[in-house]
Amino acid sequence: MLPRTMASGLGNGGLLLLFLLSLAGCAPPALSQKPAPKPLYADPVFDGAADPVVIYHQKEKKWLMFYTNRRATHAQAEGVTWVHGTRIGIAQSVDGGTTWTYRDTANINYRPHPGYTHWAPEVIEHQGLYHMYLTYVPGTFPDWKHPRHIVHLTSPDGFNWEYRSTLPLVTDKVIDASVYRLPNGTWRLWYNNERDGKSIYYVDSPDLFHWQDQGKALQARGEGPKVFRWKDQYWMILDAWKGLQVFRSEDLLTWQPQEERLLEEPGTGPEDQAMGGHPDVVVAGDRAFLFYFTHPGRAKAHPAPAHSVAAKRSVIQVTELVYHNGKLTCDRDQPVYITLPTGKSLSAKRLKR
Repeated sequence: MLPRTMASGLGNGGLLLLFLLSLAGCAPPALSQKPAPKPLYADPVFDGAADPVVIYHQKEKKWLMFYTNRRATHAQAEGVTWVHGTRIGIAQSVDGGTTWTYRDTANINYRPHPGYTHWAPEVIEHQGLYHMYLTYVPGTFPDWKHPRHIVHLTSPDGFNWEYRSTLPLVTDKVIDASVYRLPNGTWRLWYNNERDGKSIYYVDSPDLFHWQDQGKALQARGEGPKVFRWKDQYWMILDAWKGLQVFRSEDLLTWQPQEERLLEEPGTGPEDQAMGGHPDVVVAGDRAFLFYFTHPGRAKAHPAPAHSVAAKRSVIQVTELVYHNGKLTCDRDQPVYITLPTGKSLSAKRLKR
């Protein structure tokens, strides 16, 4: 029997679903005691949390969220300097992903240029070592014209990071790494090639340290690719700046686009009334959770003045993915009862991939 607090939060539709599941002899999915708040997380330092990646920390038995800490409260910023000069924030959850609190700024020991910029981390754990593939911009700039690279960092604890290499990619203007391990053990990293119409390229590695260029993965324009496996299919979700574009693949080489985009239409919940961007996905058993960021001040109905702090602010939200007839959908207005598992033998890599 469900606890009273959980049952009351489900509403009539949720209770009917559980009743029908019981008649069919099916166990209901694991649910948290309360729905995730909206917004899920707001950065208390600069109020500009974006580009989330969520990973389980084995030693601390907590879920961590790494994110680009945009300087949204920099009211006098020239051009897009507020999106530069950023560092990587860390939030943590001790209740399986329902609530998040600010933890710290990642101590990244790679700062070769004044006004250095850190963007869009991809973080994985493999054999007790944490790896981060980070977009690095050599300064704080008022426009988008300057080089950016993807650098490899490692950490024994997930908080203090040392530089290992700059990845040998096809141009000097690349962003947004996404890493997935292939069935044969090879690691693959997808990224955005900004000099080729912002299309998606990829590289392969036998060991996460040495990478070989493989060329273009798909022609579609977008950034923040996120690759994962769910429902016996490989998926890539891409921020297309008009919602999230979905692609499906059987071999991680040929990608079929889905016509419908996710999070293109505004939601109705608090600070969730603008399109969603640059996501992460955590697969936990039969369920999959989509973490994304959005700009509350850019709501279609009541947009804030351009260049205002309200227009720059960004927050993290979460929704649950739904699979039906070969397609992915989500309803950002539905309550999300999220319980990400914890435990000594848990592998965040297995969960996400």
